[in-house]
Amino acid sequence: MPLSTSSLSSSPSWQSRNIASQLASTANTDIDEVLDTIDRAPCLDGICVSSPDASETDNRNGDSPTADTPNNGDESPSSTAGEAILRLGSMTGPTVWSEFGRLSQEHDVANLGQGFPDWLPPDFAVESLVSATVDSTKSPHQYTRTAGHPNLVKQLARRYSKHMGRNIDPMNEVSVTVGASQALYLSLQTLVKPGDEVILFEPFFDLYVNQIKLAGGTPVFVPLTFVPYNDGDDDDDEITGGTWILEPEKLESAVSSKTRAIILNSPHNPTGKVFTLSEMKTIAKNVEKAGPQCVVISDEVYKYIVHSPPEEEDDDIDGLASSARGHVHFASLPNMWDRTITVSSAGKTFSATGWQVGWCIAPSHLISPIHQLLPYVQFCASTVIQEALARTLPRADEPYEGYDSYYEYLNSTYRRKRDLLGRALTAAGFAIQDYDATPGGGFFIFARITPELRAAIPAERLEAPFARNPAAPGGVARLDWALCQWMAEEKGVLCIPSSPFFSTERALEGASDEFIRVAFCKEDETIERAATALMGLKGTAAEECHDDEMDAAVVADGEVVLNGSD
Repeated sequence: MPLSTSSLSSSPSWQSRNIASQLASTANTDIDEVLDTIDRAPCLDGICVSSPDASETDNRNGDSPTADTPNNGDESPSSTAGEAILRLGSMTGPTVWSEFGRLSQEHDVANLGQGFPDWLPPDFAVESLVSATVDSTKSPHQYTRTAGHPNLVKQLARRYSKHMGRNIDPMNEVSVTVGASQALYLSLQTLVKPGDEVILFEPFFDLYVNQIKLAGGTPVFVPLTFVPYNDGDDDDDEITGGTWILEPEKLESAVSSKTRAIILNSPHNPTGKVFTLSEMKTIAKNVEKAGPQCVVISDEVYKYIVHSPPEEEDDDIDGLASSARGHVHFASLPNMWDRTITVSSAGKTFSATGWQVGWCIAPSHLISPIHQLLPYVQFCASTVIQEALARTLPRADEPYEGYDSYYEYLNSTYRRKRDLLGRALTAAGFAIQDYDATPGGGFFIFARITPELRAAIPAERLEAPFARNPAAPGGVARLDWALCQWMAEEKGVLCIPSSPFFSTERALEGASDEFIRVAFCKEDETIERAATALMGLKGTAAEECHDDEMDAAVVADGEVVLNGSD
């Protein structure tokens, strides 16, 4: 039987490489080149060089087929797909991650697109991993408890008991998962049935939409409102940064007896928004209004990265639980513990997204169904990594690099990188958030495109064929996409367009046109390189500018700064 590349994707990696080696020798082709041609796997917010085959995906522009669609002898992939693929429908084609992953491979760019740090975890985390790996007395190389390694769930329960201001049962109120994404997936699978609605605050991390669809639910979008700093000033035409706010009436109009869950992400991806206490109280009020079936899934993976904490709003904030300055656990609000699944992970906090350990914290009536489902999804998350994390957590509370704890060091590091990139973006012509006026967290800047930047984009970039792209919402590459693609292909810096973080309808209406997402979880060298590339966006190469007419990246006192941009 002749070998075909289509058989490789389903083979174990060693078998794939063996088969690919035979193919390479037959075709006189380098083995790595063969392997590079067969990656069809999609991904989210990470290194993604895959390119889904159009013949293997559903129709992208029409209605999604359903399980009731007659086959009529058609053996095409869409007619033989299972229920999960049918529920995804047109979302199974190319994505923003595959498209911009491809651009990052084809062009020499400073990559500010992917949402993960590009440096090693802290030394104590690596040391914990090594010690866990070689500890023969603990033997963490076999299966462990499916619901969570005992050492880790005890550590998490101890920490969240302090964070939540209540005693957390490690065996019945904690569940360990393969990353926060699986924690979200299992939460939705155990809550949602067909016909249920799940509210998302828009813009949103795009993973949420398809996870809701996979559970059989319907996403309901509640737009956050962007308020520019000069809003209300009719005499000021300047394009400025601003604040994203939740308007209570928009949430109230979306909530109904069909609302099964509300997904809250604070700090927020992609905007960096930290939801205020009053906004959280509004959400809590609407949870109760929706009825006893409504639950909040609180995605708190950035809880330790609140680099611009909000001002305390009222005296009663002292009665609410927090794990870090500026972050309030939604579950600690009055009457919300029984109606909240708190989701988090270690990846963002310890710069170790490849560790893939996440967890859910919730009352037993919400955790028990997750425990029941877990054995049918995977036997357990990696025992070695769970043991390593259990050893890492207490060490993070100790003094680190001159700071009272690792968490303080982490925020200081991100604050400096945020400001470094922010100055470069401002100098390049973007409008960004004023972190002295608006709280911020996470490691993204949601930069606003100004008219001068739009004018710099070559006109043909906004027309066919560039304006048509199957990876863009609705297949239409609008202003945000055009700018990001142009920057990657011609200017040497890669950012992510904002439109994939909006519903297709709103993106096509232009709600996302003015914004791009820029990551500052990168080495200083990467940010410096991006700063130099950004200087050339408005048509004049940085090296041709006079020294006092540009903000050149320099190093002063061992710290990277930008001249003239304070």
